[in-house]
Amino acid sequence: MSVVLIGFAVLLLLILVIRMPIAFAMGVVGFFGFAILQGLSFDNVLSFRWTAALTLASSRVIGTVQDYNLSVIPLFILMGNLVTRSGLSQELYNASYAFLGHRKGGLAMSTVLACGGFSAICGSSLATSATMAKVAMPPMRKFGYADSLATASIAAGGTLGILIPPSVILVIYGLLTQTSIRELFAAGFIPGMLGIFLYMCAVRFVVWRNPAAGPAGERMGFKERMTALKSIWGVLLLFIIVMGGIYLGVFTPTEAAGIGAGGALIIGLSRRSLSFGGIFETLVDTTRTSAMLFCVVIGAFIFSDFITRAGLPDALLNFVTALELSPMLVIMAILVIYIILGMVFESLSMLLLTVPVFYPLVSSLGFDLVWFGIVVVVVTEISLITPPVGMNVFVLSAVLKNVKAGTIFKGVTPFWCADIIRLFIIVFIVPVSMFLPNFLYG
Repeated sequence: MSVVLIGFAVLLLLILVIRMPIAFAMGVVGFFGFAILQGLSFDNVLSFRWTAALTLASSRVIGTVQDYNLSVIPLFILMGNLVTRSGLSQELYNASYAFLGHRKGGLAMSTVLACGGFSAICGSSLATSATMAKVAMPPMRKFGYADSLATASIAAGGTLGILIPPSVILVIYGLLTQTSIRELFAAGFIPGMLGIFLYMCAVRFVVWRNPAAGPAGERMGFKERMTALKSIWGVLLLFIIVMGGIYLGVFTPTEAAGIGAGGALIIGLSRRSLSFGGIFETLVDTTRTSAMLFCVVIGAFIFSDFITRAGLPDALLNFVTALELSPMLVIMAILVIYIILGMVFESLSMLLLTVPVFYPLVSSLGFDLVWFGIVVVVVTEISLITPPVGMNVFVLSAVLKNVKAGTIFKGVTPFWCADIIRLFIIVFIVPVSMFLPNFLYG
């Protein structure tokens, strides 16, 4: 156990002080930690200790790169990038505005709804926030919305990108825990819709307290609303084909990702919003992002092998058993740890550091790992808008140069509270997340 504690200390030192990328930090700590557990000796580079560690690292690299199931990651990233470049975000916002814009706070609610729709085909919180900031911020400023409410609705709405399927974070969780990705996608749908509803309630609460923060926009007629709906046929069709095919078992998540990427390309070309130069840039950006995520996954696997070999999951289970705590109390303690970590780590780092430690314990206590995956992703969502390291907030602050991060953090407080309410609903009312997986797959 002392080796594991030292390993975690070194890992935090590498990440927080030396600023080493988390993929390499986890890989380095996992490699040397595994070698030390074998009885590391520096006098012979070809000793068994080094050979075992090198074999572990090489097998993880080769196995990850050759894993067919992992192709779902670059394909979903490609789909999201193609959708972003196709300009569908503007149509989504226009359709939401047509039905909600005339209400007090309606533009902020339209932003949340559009973020939810965009998340359903993008899968990235940061991309959703950055894209919707350019689309939603100008009209909200035109109607005199307070910067705090306007930016908070974008930052909070953007967090839906890692929960509403298809979600890259859910894919990575599924790979780390060997959990069904299609069941995770099914489990994330209702909590995602609940998130949209509660964020809208948060907007209504803000304008109830301060009506000047979210004035009503212009009312659209029936004809204009129908025109706005027709413009998003591509988004709806793509989502129905991809997610409907997965839910009904017509094709696997990997096949769905390929169909989604192809469909997004066809939609972009039919809209004449994709040039050959734009397609090339999209492919380059997808390759860069995918390579980064693959490095992170490989590092996480090596680190996970180290802590498993060191016996941390078993030791943690024995410790919890000795304390005679109820299983739900253990879950609450884990959630507190996540919320604290969310103040200093961004979402992917937090997921990779904690899931290998916690999921064996949670599984041993009798909890469903699909349910736990949704709980983890929701609490990870909270970290995206939690100070001082709320990644969505800093992305918005970078995109909107004249808005301070402090203004955005102040505005997200009601949305943060809505997230906490949703987290407790999912934790204590299990069918909220498990109804669809149980209904579809038994």
